[in-house]
Amino acid sequence: MVEIFETDRLRAHRVRHEDLDDLVRMHTDPTVMATLGGKVWSVDETRAFLDRLIDHWDSHGYGVWTVRDKDSNRFLGRAGLRRKTIDGFTETELLYAYLPDVWDQGVATEVARAVVGLSFDRLKFPTLVAFTQPSNAASRRVMEKSGFTYERDFIHAGMLHVLYRQRRPDSAAD
Repeated sequence: MVEIFETDRLRAHRVRHEDLDDLVRMHTDPTVMATLGGKVWSVDETRAFLDRLIDHWDSHGYGVWTVRDKDSNRFLGRAGLRRKTIDGFTETELLYAYLPDVWDQGVATEVARAVVGLSFDRLKFPTLVAFTQPSNAASRRVMEKSGFTYERDFIHAGMLHVLYRQRRPDSAAD
């Protein structure tokens, strides 16, 4: 279980109930939520989401981390891994979302690369997926810079998405 990790600029820790206020601030930001399906979330929706993330950690031994600036401890966003069923298959998904004031600063790519490394080196996942809406060029660039390649389009939450995949280099996964 990797509950905490660091990059050059950032520190990430396993989500916990104390993160609720930071997550509410992010999930009530219309700019952020436009990239995550368009709907701003209520406090109760964010609390339920946080509970699901904590349960995921308890059930699977991995999950989502909150990401903070290493020097100031300022909350920047969330990133991590979760099990997700896509077209009837259980996949391990890389997910991330950040506050707009850190967009275009390499934060998402820095954390995505770290999570991919942990996923393959420590957790030994054979493959990871990531997805976004086709118009989210920034997220697609993060995926590509982190080693993912486009696989196909699919429908998620009633909307068209693009699915990217990355395989562990030493994996024989199909």
